[in-house]
Amino acid sequence: MSAFRPVYRLTRRRLLVSAGAGVLGISVVSTIAGCTTAPDESAPAGGGTPGAGSPEGGSGDTLAGGWRRVELSFVSAYLLIRGGEAAVVDLGTPGSGPAIEAGLTAAGAGWDAVRHVILTHQHQDHAGGAAEVAPKVTAGSLYGGTADVAAISSPTPLTAVDDGDEIFGLQVIGTPGHTAGHIAVFDPSTGVLVAGDALRTTDGLTGPDPQYTADMTQAAASVRKLAALDVRVILPGHGAPLTDGAAEALAKLAAAQPPR
Repeated sequence: MSAFRPVYRLTRRRLLVSAGAGVLGISVVSTIAGCTTAPDESAPAGGGTPGAGSPEGGSGDTLAGGWRRVELSFVSAYLLIRGGEAAVVDLGTPGSGPAIEAGLTAAGAGWDAVRHVILTHQHQDHAGGAAEVAPKVTAGSLYGGTADVAAISSPTPLTAVDDGDEIFGLQVIGTPGHTAGHIAVFDPSTGVLVAGDALRTTDGLTGPDPQYTADMTQAAASVRKLAALDVRVILPGHGAPLTDGAAEALAKLAAAQPPR
């Protein structure tokens, strides 16, 4: 495995960016695999197992709520377009800019529409594209969990966010464990959860890979926290989107976590 190493919060409900007027439209393009800090951790594409819900969505496919998934070899980025503005959740490894740009183009947008870039955590397979993408986001802001922002390399300073904050109508859910500052993104209007590495679907629905997780006790608590949301679709960092039976699969996973 290559040498990407994990380094390791405003809890009040705070509107960081107000959503512009306009009809909801949302977007993204496709991925492959497991919960990783480097390509060697990746697993094959897809990976749903019977009884764990149905993973769906390939490159360019529109998912629930209008989300699409951008394929970045073994990890996913997700796009959301609403009222003429765009948000990007995660940026993949260094060199992922062209694929994300292609995803924006397919969704009828470009870098000039991007107002919000949200990084779920500091690992290079999710934040490595920041150095390349940040200069293209001239009208927007970059965000990351408070405990992770110092470890993310970006020419544009990141705004630190934590549990309870809102960006572009999306709820920031503090989900520490995989990293200290890991966050997930929940869209209450559609029930779409962009889970980062707090959840994987590379072999059914599971939590983060213990080998690359800072604190599995915290990670288990974060799984239980996510299960309390009205989740209808799970968009993981690794593995295929879970669009069928997501709530049931997540409840089952939460119940299987070790006791507090």
